[in-house]
Formats: sequence, structure tokens, C-alpha cells
Amino acid sequence: MKIVFASTPGQEDEIDDLIKYFYSGILPRYFSDGEIKEFQRLGVLHTKSSQDAYGTLRDAFYVMASLQTLISILESPKPSDQHRALFLKNADNLRYYGLLFPFGYDSFLPVQKRGDSFLSVFAPAANQLLV
Repeated sequence: MKIVFASTPGQEDEIDDLIKYFYSGILPRYFSDGEIKEFQRLGVLHTKSSQDAYGTLRDAFYVMASLQTLISILESPKPSDQHRALFLKNADNLRYYGLLFPFGYDSFLPVQKRGDSFLSVFAPAANQLLV
């Protein structure tokens, strides 16, 4: 007999937060609002089935670790060949666990980076108006 533990609600919340951060903190640096809206329409970084979205405890851990690694790589100031290998491995992990991730390492080349002065509907506000 084999016992398998399902992913916890805490893990699923953490994965959802990482996906939201990917959309608001990473993608606006490299893609236009129109492209990001298309990614949302296509279901990028979302699973095909909502029930048992991340499967087992182990699966959810791998998805979380892969998302965190990709975010770390894409926020790195100086990408290297080692980053490329890590990126490809973690992108493959996301695909293996059922998340749509159609990007390659070259999709996030520094030449395409829009910098800190970008305006995007998806990026968090720099300040808040208190009324």
C-alpha cells in the first residue's frame, strides 16, 4: 500500500501568489500589456484542470521551487550560461506538472528588457493615493 499526500491549501496559495507576481513583476519587464493579456487568455502558468491542480505534496513543492527559481533567474542583474541551464530545467518542470509555460530562455533576453521606467496595467502601483 502506498500513501500519497495531496498538496496543501497553503502550497496552492503560495503557487497562486508566485504566479500573480510573475504576471505583475516579471512579465511587464519584457512584454507589452497586449502580449500579457494574450498570455492570460491562453492560460499561461495555469493548469488545465482546476480540481487537484497541483496533485501531490511533492508535485506542488516542485512547482513552487521551479517558479521561485525562474523568478530569481529573471531578476538576476547578470544572466549567465548557468542561468540558461537552470531556466530550461525549471521551465521543463513546470510543463511536466501541467502548467502552460511557452517561453524559452531567449524570450527574456536583457536586450528586450523594458527597464524600471515602464508603465503597465499589470505592474504594481509605485504609490497609492490616500483619500
